Amino acid sequence: MIVRIALQDVLDKKKISQHQLAKLTDIPQPAINLMCKNKSVRFPLDRLARICEVLECQISDILILEKEPTD
Repeated sequence: MIVRIALQDVLDKKKISQHQLAKLTDIPQPAINLMCKNKSVRFPLDRLARICEVLECQISDILILEKEPTD
């Protein structure tokens, strides 16, 4: 199983840019960008909580557990 960060999907649905989210959460935009690209290796819980609060969503909307693709 792998964890996929679906932050960009949520931002698209809410029509909020990465830049706007960075301003609203006080999280650096490059960190938001890494999360949106699913390249973030660390996801601090305080940041996750701020993102969920601002986007009015649940953690499960952002972090999705998926089966690993098989070759």
